This record gives sequence, structure tokens and C-alpha cells, in this order.
Amino acid sequence: MYIFHIPQHPLSSLPPMTRGRGSRVSSARSHRSAASVVLDSSGNLAQPRPLSSVFSWGGGITQPVKLQLPHSDTQVMQVSTGRTQKAGVTRNGRLIMWEAPNVATDAAMPGATDHAALQFIPRFLEGQSGVTIKQVSCGDLFTACLTDRGILMTFGSGTNGCLGHGQTNDVQQAKIVEALLGFEVTLVSCGATHVMAVTNEHEVFSWGRGDHGRLGLGNRESYSTPQPVPIPTPHLVKSVHCGVDCSILLTTDNRLLGCGSNRHNKLGLDILPGDDSPSQQIDEMCVFVPASSAPLLTTRIAAVALGTSHSAAITESGQCFTFGANNFNQLGYQKDSKDRRPQLVPALEDVCISMVECGDTFTVAITTEGEVYTWGKGSRGRLGRREENTNIPKPVPLLDNEPFQIISISCSHGNTLLATEPIPEPGTTR
Repeated sequence: MYIFHIPQHPLSSLPPMTRGRGSRVSSARSHRSAASVVLDSSGNLAQPRPLSSVFSWGGGITQPVKLQLPHSDTQVMQVSTGRTQKAGVTRNGRLIMWEAPNVATDAAMPGATDHAALQFIPRFLEGQSGVTIKQVSCGDLFTACLTDRGILMTFGSGTNGCLGHGQTNDVQQAKIVEALLGFEVTLVSCGATHVMAVTNEHEVFSWGRGDHGRLGLGNRESYSTPQPVPIPTPHLVKSVHCGVDCSILLTTDNRLLGCGSNRHNKLGLDILPGDDSPSQQIDEMCVFVPASSAPLLTTRIAAVALGTSHSAAITESGQCFTFGANNFNQLGYQKDSKDRRPQLVPALEDVCISMVECGDTFTVAITTEGEVYTWGKGSRGRLGRREENTNIPKPVPLLDNEPFQIISISCSHGNTLLATEPIPEPGTTR
């Protein structure tokens, strides 16, 4: 059994990174070695560039601020944020946790300044010899991480049984979820208080808090060990997505299945054919059923994100649809409170969206050109700029020394975490 020890003392802090001007580029990943040599246009050895940057905003931080990295050659490939945690996975499979000296003070306090993000201290999870982490997901006060061998581990608060260890005790060291040792897990998603995992055989497991039917097990019970989830035929699941009180599955043929609370039709489960056929409002579902609201029931979906009371979906063609509550303009358009239909975000019709994330009352979208747009509730820096509520997507400036591309984004509650990597400039060779 692999048990990772969380160090009691953080790494010494690094000097704050210098801000500079960045540019927007395609969000496609480029793969480079940490040991690569960079030459300028004259063939001279160039100054080594950071292999990645991680930006954070929200929680009182009103503009994107770079988080410190453990080393200058650290290359972060994926990030996840929870209520209090900020985590990242490096290219070589190390897990980074950014921690505030005291989450009850400093950056977490109302009125904290933009410099509060610099107080988050990065540290690697120790004891990872022979273990390679490929994905991390943060819930409320707990974290799940997945190895390249498909082994799932969890640590943090055991409330609601969300760690999957058969009890509700807190676990301070990353511990294998033994019930899943016979399966190769390919993806894990943590909601606020529940978890879902999918295997290489398209099997789905869920555990944690079960009210509203969010676990998809046909009841509202809570479970402290992973339970197999019945999936309606002929669907095969490729990704799982957990919200606050609901869940969505994305199938191999790019359709959506939902369960849990459908308040405001945030799962798109209302029967809304889009024509003169009878409609039906669905408030809650304890098993997974296909999204039945036009255009979701006929449109192939490439990505989906869940907020507290709203959701967003990207189509295969790069269109962004939002649905659910709109009390803080988080849908990106004005609508009648009785209108529960998913709708296209009008301000984004002329751009192609590649990534989307939903916070509690705001939405973040990334274009294929690397532009970051936010809209919704603006308090405490949710939108990455000093602005009140808006239903118009507006760009967020990411300041960097080099041209970059966005490779990962995560939102939770009022916080956003975003990872970038630089791209080679014209005339450079490696």
C-alpha cells in the first residue's frame, strides 16, 4: 500500500514572481522536456524560462496573481481547487499543495488584498517514490488523487464518508481507496461532499453524501465506500463531473446524463423538446437519465461544468450553452425567471470555446485563442477584475513575461485556479 506523508513544515517561500506582459495563443498543448536547451535567434544560449505558471483569483483577490512554484523547473499540467485547497499535478507526476499559513486568516479573511495569494506556500506531497500522480480533484476540505496505474487515493476530512475508506474519520495522509483496487480508475471528480470515479471499462462508482439522489444509486442514502452506479443502456461513460448536490456524466458519444438536484433545470433534465410537444419539469432524479432539454438532447457535448446552481456545456463546435439559476447573471444573458431552457451565451457566439468552468455564482470560459472570459457575480474578485455583477463575458488579463497557452482551469465556490505554459517564440530552437 502506498501511503504518502504530508510534511508538517512547508518549503521555504520563494521570491514573488515578476509580472510582465503576456499574449494569447492557441490552447493546444506543446510538449517539451524540462532539460531542453533554448537558443535565441542568434544561436546563443537564452535565459531559461519557467516551464509553467499558476494563476489564482477570488476569495478577496481581485486580479490574477501568480502562485509560487516549488522550483523554477516545475511544470504544472493540471490544477484543482476546493473550498480551501489548491492543488496541482506536475509533468513528472508530483502532487503540489498550495497552503495558506492559516486558512482562517490572511487570504481567507474578508477584505484581503491582492497580495494575499503570495502567502500561499507550495509544497510537494512527500513519499512519492515509485508513484506517479496523473490527476487531482479537490472537494470541500478533502482531496482525491489518481496514479498512472489507476489507483485512487484520498485524504482530508472524512465527513459524509467522502474519502471512501468505510468510515468518516479524517485522514491526514493520502490513503488508497481499497475498494477500487481491482479496477483501473481513469478519472475522479470531487463534489462538495461526494465523489465519483470512472474506470477504463466505463464502470462508474460513487460515494459520500447522498441526499437529492446525487450518487445516482436510486436512493438518497450516504455511503462511505464506493458503490457501483447503474448506467442506462446503451450509454458508455468517459468522464464524471460532481457538483454541490448533483452529478453529470459525459458519455463516449458525447451525450449528457444527470442525477441529483435539478433545481432551475441546472442539469438540463426538464423535458423541453423545443417544439410544441408537451414539456415536463423535473426537480430531482435519483438515477442517471439523459438530458432532455433542447438543445442538449440532440447536441453532441465536448465538455461540461457544474456550479452551485447553474451549469455550462461546450458543444463539439465550440459553442457555449449555460442553464440553471441566473440570479447573479452567471448564465451570461438576461432571461425570464420561468424560462428554464439552456441557451447559447450570445457574447461568445463568434468565438470558439475550448474550456469552461463554473464557480458558485460565476462562469469562466477559455477560447481556442487562449482568451479568458468571466461573467456573473463580481464580489470578492470572482471575475478576476474589480467589477460588480455582469451578464456580459469580459476578458481577464493574465500578465506574464512570455507568450503562453492555458492548459488547465478549475473553479470552486468563489475561487479560480488556472495553469499556463509558455510557447516557443518565433526564431527559437530547442
